[in-house]
Amino acid sequence: MFEIDITSTDWAELRPNSPFYFFVPRDEELRPEYEQGWKVTEIMREHNVGFVTARDKFLIDFDKSALTARIRKFRSAGVSSQELTECYGLKDTSSWSLEEARKALQVEADWETSFAKCLYRSFDIRHIYYSRLMLERPVYQIHRHMLAGENLGLVCCRQQSQVGEWALVGIADNIVESCYISNKTREINYLFPLYLYPAEGEMQFEEGHRRPNLNPEFIKVVSEKLGLKFIKDGKGDLKDTWGPEDIFNYAYAVFHSPTYRSRYAEFLKIDFPRLPLTSGLTLFRALCEKGAELVSWHLLTNPSLQMMRSQIKYDIKGSNLVEKVRYDDNLQRVYINKTQYFEGIAPDVWNFYIGGYHVCEKWLKDRKGRTLTYDDQSHYQDIAIAIKETIRLMTKIDAVVPGWPVT
Repeated sequence: MFEIDITSTDWAELRPNSPFYFFVPRDEELRPEYEQGWKVTEIMREHNVGFVTARDKFLIDFDKSALTARIRKFRSAGVSSQELTECYGLKDTSSWSLEEARKALQVEADWETSFAKCLYRSFDIRHIYYSRLMLERPVYQIHRHMLAGENLGLVCCRQQSQVGEWALVGIADNIVESCYISNKTREINYLFPLYLYPAEGEMQFEEGHRRPNLNPEFIKVVSEKLGLKFIKDGKGDLKDTWGPEDIFNYAYAVFHSPTYRSRYAEFLKIDFPRLPLTSGLTLFRALCEKGAELVSWHLLTNPSLQMMRSQIKYDIKGSNLVEKVRYDDNLQRVYINKTQYFEGIAPDVWNFYIGGYHVCEKWLKDRKGRTLTYDDQSHYQDIAIAIKETIRLMTKIDAVVPGWPVT
């Protein structure tokens, strides 16, 4: 038995401080440096969580025709609510009534306009019936900006619960599910649209149909630091002007810097990320360039993608049925069944995480029991290439930053 008393205990003094008041030892040395950056909620004030359907299996599908058939059946007066419950597990919740939703949707004249695409998980685009009559939490006030026209959205989380490097950042060009990049309830992700569109019936914004979702004070600070004039849409020339998409690309690059992630790891775990600003125009341009390239890979719009797709082989004929996903690191193959595989996927690509997801594995596991179409096969090849290029660019981003903190 050990005897311990207050005189013999080796105490460590804690000095809990605002705003979190941690009662555990923490390295706070870099906090003043980190807090010089702008929190993303201060940069883009209009933001909210991803949508929640509470009925994913009914309202979301890989196949739009199958989804459409379900919604038609839901609206049909010839189908009982009991049958829908038995077939699809639909039932009342505290905020949704099966009977009331059916009645409302049956008289909805333009019900067919509510089909959309959504970002369900990393690189996983699916069809959704995005009707406010059907979703538990549609969060329409923020997602409407992604549906109204071309847009970009930053996706990140307020805290991190999983062990390991912070990677809770992503990009969206469409509406996003609440766990698009995060697989824990406490890590629900937030969507920050770059542009805001007027609501139906509202007057158009001055000088155009959309405006940047950027804090005017933030715009002023960036303009003063860089000595450039702000334009309200698109990109500037970075000689005399800068625009919303430039700062978006700059932020996306910074948030993918391995040094940024490791240097500020303690703080990234507990709140929204902060963006350090540079006064160096050369550095700003370089990070904008790298961020823009990252964006193009993550949205699978990079013009080199189709040409590079052949680096990932899928040559063995067979059923294309996803049965058991496994990785052979010696052969650099990802098997989908006993005989068929994608080849040329290096271990660092296979092991890469975006947010809470082991992307190369999860995308396939979520399709277990499905037959991969030609488009599915090509999409998976594109994912592997995009991750490979992400790893390369993350190294390049660190290389262009001369030192931390950025100045």
